[in-house]
Amino acid sequence: MTNIHEGPTSQDASALDLAMRLRQMISAYQVSQAIHVAAMLGLPDLLKGGAKPCDHLAQVTGADEDGLYRLLRALAGVEIFTEVAPRTFALTPLAALLQSDVDGSLHALAVLNGQDWFWRPWGRLDDGVRTGSSVFEPIFGVHFFEYLQQNPAARAVFQKALAGASSHAAVADMYDFSASRRVADIGGGHGALIAAILGKYPQVHGILLERAAVLEGAKRYLEGAGVLDRCDLMDGDFFTSISAEADTYLLSQVLHDWSDEAALRILSNCRKAMAPDGKILVVERVLPEGGAQKGPLMDLNILVLMGGRERTQKEYDVLLLRAGFRTTRVLEMGEAWSLIEGVPTE
Repeated sequence: MTNIHEGPTSQDASALDLAMRLRQMISAYQVSQAIHVAAMLGLPDLLKGGAKPCDHLAQVTGADEDGLYRLLRALAGVEIFTEVAPRTFALTPLAALLQSDVDGSLHALAVLNGQDWFWRPWGRLDDGVRTGSSVFEPIFGVHFFEYLQQNPAARAVFQKALAGASSHAAVADMYDFSASRRVADIGGGHGALIAAILGKYPQVHGILLERAAVLEGAKRYLEGAGVLDRCDLMDGDFFTSISAEADTYLLSQVLHDWSDEAALRILSNCRKAMAPDGKILVVERVLPEGGAQKGPLMDLNILVLMGGRERTQKEYDVLLLRAGFRTTRVLEMGEAWSLIEGVPTE
């Protein structure tokens, strides 16, 4: 007979722990959206100088004081902000990363992930899984990137989040561009990557190929980085042709946006533009063989938004070979990012 005063057995405790973990996963979208709102309101920046009372934060942000308190209290429960006195909050190490002007800031990513047009397709994930296709276009009537072309505010949010991607500095730091003279960044957004390369290698001349709608923002970014005088801005469509003449071609976070056949067209156009002694650099998150730890959730995100896919190293090797390249080396850059170097097969 069981004693009702006995505590839970280890088996019971284990089951409770599992249930708690699963509940947290099921409700994770609530935390994500709360972080997004905190970033949009600029709360991490407002707390930079130290703890502040909720009524002051509400006045500055124009938010309802009680609603704001409930947001901060909820986030304090997951170690984002801390309530140091009644209704008074301060930064935690996690919240500090949401400041907009710190190294490694995740502010732009938090702003992006809470945008209606970015997360709504996840409500149709079942359709994406059943069809293997993006559900963004059935919801919004256009492809994801066409939507960005038509909506400058959305495009600005997306480009800012990409510009903060940790892979940019790692590419310039880990890959030796000293033998390169002309580096073409194909589909390089506002130019954060090419700016990092030009900033470190003064002998390199850059080319940024992008759609016209993106190039105005790229011009401002490159000018602010002090490298605009060494970078040509080229209006182009990498599906049609690539007229940039360079010895090194970069595709950073481009191929994963597209299906294999679409990615093959991009790579093939790079190959047509390239001299026999040229090389291509592909920067992507590379999935481990057999499924695994980092990357698969991002793969689902790309499925529902764009219809693309994350790939394993073998899958990238095959894709490059089909386009006329052979992989020469792979540099791992942390957080599952890799740089794949390829050269023409002929």
